Amino acid sequence: MLYPLSYGGGTADHPTVRRVRDLRPGAWQDRSVSTSTLTVALAQYAVDEDPSRATERAVRALDESAARDARLVVLPEAALAPFGTDLAAAARDHADAFDEAITATAQRHDLVAVAGSFTLAADGRVHNTVIVRGRDLRADYRKIHLYDAFGARESETIAPGDTLVSVDVDGVCVGLATCYDIRFPEQFVALAGAGAQVVVVPMAWGAGEGKADQLRLLQRARALDSTSLLLAADQVPGPGWSGKAARGVGGSAAISPLGAVIAAAGEAEELLLVEVDAEAVAEARSTLPVLTDRPELRAS
Repeated sequence: MLYPLSYGGGTADHPTVRRVRDLRPGAWQDRSVSTSTLTVALAQYAVDEDPSRATERAVRALDESAARDARLVVLPEAALAPFGTDLAAAARDHADAFDEAITATAQRHDLVAVAGSFTLAADGRVHNTVIVRGRDLRADYRKIHLYDAFGARESETIAPGDTLVSVDVDGVCVGLATCYDIRFPEQFVALAGAGAQVVVVPMAWGAGEGKADQLRLLQRARALDSTSLLLAADQVPGPGWSGKAARGVGGSAAISPLGAVIAAAGEAEELLLVEVDAEAVAEARSTLPVLTDRPELRAS
């Protein structure tokens, strides 16, 4: 059902380009099954500390993905500016230009771009915001679960969101989540219950002992919990990075609705392409009906 289409040399920024085909997210319950395919690119790369250069890098990733016929492109979390930099300044001085560049590039290539940015919050902090742009789509998801774990305190500078978001891309319902959200299964179940067939997860995963193993486990578990196709795009740290801020560990991946690793990146920059066709999610949800068999539980 899944097999490599091609393996080819990439660019200086993407040493590896890989394409995998025929993972088929379709309808659940009353959603009609689409017969179209959707080519998705997961762009794994190091985000420059300068927001202007980071914007150029994001645009280049969209250009490279479009050249390989991607219709949906997922960039990492914090693609505007990496953690460990002045996120408020990035949101105040550069977020609009980043948004405009992502929007213009997505429109020019007739694709949908998903990218991690930061926007100003009312309380002086920023929101960790995933923007969805292109093909007349304009949606923002503000990260709900903040990374106050493993010694980090994301909530000191970032305000949480409180709303689930999904968008329609070529007839496929795509839910949005961000990095630390992946530790909370109820978000993925709720997205699936609201119709999401695919969940995309921009990430800047924190490094540490066992953390890469945890990431893969969580990717597979969330796909199984929601019987959804999960597509995660992580950062990788830049050359010589040795700080404590989360700069990614690689491991971007496409996970099937039954938890199989369809394709996964390593620790270097990589552009991973997956072709999504329309039946595997419906088939998985018929085979493993955890969404419909879920009772309401109350503690006594």
